[in-house]
Amino acid sequence: MDHLLYLTHRIPYPPNKGDKIRSYHLLKYLAQHYHVHLGTFIDDPDDRQYIDTVKQLCEDTHFASLTPRTARLQSLSALMMNRPLTLDYYRNNGLQEWVKKVITTQTIRRVLIFSSAMAQYVTGIQQACCIIDFVDIDSDKWRQYAKRKPWPMSWLYQREARLLLGYERQMARTYDASLFVSKAEADLFKQLAPESAEKIGFFNNGVDSDYFSPNREYLDPYQPNMAVIVFTGAMDYWPNVDAVCWFAQEIFPVVLAKHPHARFYIVGSRPTAAVQELAQLPGVVVTGAVADVRPYFAHAQLAVAPLRIARGLQNKVLEAMAMAMIVIASPQAAEGILATSGKELHIASNSQEFSRIIISMLTHITDEHSGTAARARILADYEWERSLAHIKSLLDKAPITMFQSCKPDKNSWITQEIPHLVTFKDEQR
Repeated sequence: MDHLLYLTHRIPYPPNKGDKIRSYHLLKYLAQHYHVHLGTFIDDPDDRQYIDTVKQLCEDTHFASLTPRTARLQSLSALMMNRPLTLDYYRNNGLQEWVKKVITTQTIRRVLIFSSAMAQYVTGIQQACCIIDFVDIDSDKWRQYAKRKPWPMSWLYQREARLLLGYERQMARTYDASLFVSKAEADLFKQLAPESAEKIGFFNNGVDSDYFSPNREYLDPYQPNMAVIVFTGAMDYWPNVDAVCWFAQEIFPVVLAKHPHARFYIVGSRPTAAVQELAQLPGVVVTGAVADVRPYFAHAQLAVAPLRIARGLQNKVLEAMAMAMIVIASPQAAEGILATSGKELHIASNSQEFSRIIISMLTHITDEHSGTAARARILADYEWERSLAHIKSLLDKAPITMFQSCKPDKNSWITQEIPHLVTFKDEQR
């Protein structure tokens, strides 16, 4: 088997959150076909217990420590250099030296970068097939943040959106292929980077449909006679925090007035102070981390994904669908998911629609419900093996000379004028 360099911004295990689910399944698939040299960060000390598990899948590894607070301070140096803060946040000399060593000592003809932040470690490689999995359009996520934050954070996020988009465009021109998590995400990036449209594609996230199966026995984590509405996700992630706060404060009280036995369960690790405070509201329960999310799906009546800020494909929605649940999602959370609205997935665009659909569902719910169609959709279109085969076909293309140095020049991403940013500024007004 050939040697492959794989760089990820977070250790790809355990597969318990969006990016790690995708990066882990990528690693597991790559290990079947290549000798994988993995360079990655550990930003949670608890994840160190999984180092040996990851090493078993790899030829060679390098785990760089990242302390979020220190990394944030380090990223501020980018303010003086007119470059994205994201790059300095993930800058690490030890990882850079390891990458150089691997390239020098091994015949690396295939490189896979997971997320734009890791592209900075691979410059000047010759005769290598190089692919970047952006996953989401991170720059657009910062743009969305900017619209919901007060000054000065709105200015900082807008700056990051502008500079990071320029960097993403530079990488798309440089790499053999740029991939995203859904067709919708890829199509949007083609509009933002039309010069690279022919090299932009996608592969869907998958779901382990055997693991997320409704046909198993799960202990009921809820009290009797409850009608449970469940939300799952990492609860220190701001879009998730924003989603549950909005739902608990504006949508759920309307539901509770009609169905006093309803309960809103927020299931996920590291809940922020704002999320923990929601537990003081009537009918709202915050669990914190749980060992297994499946019982919370299996014994709930409904799953909700009321995200107002989102990019890419939402694993929480796919997993709930795999568990044959009725899922009510915002348009942002449902974007990119191949599902028939009203049959396999229910879309709610505002708080009134959310409360109306939920009240109706709780009133008429039966044991045989639309979740059956949702699981059928997952089985048809969201299996990992089928999605990941696309990666191998790209990696196995004949290597070509790529990766000229990305040092700034007068034509680089730093000095380019990006016309559509005028639209972003107008939206801010």
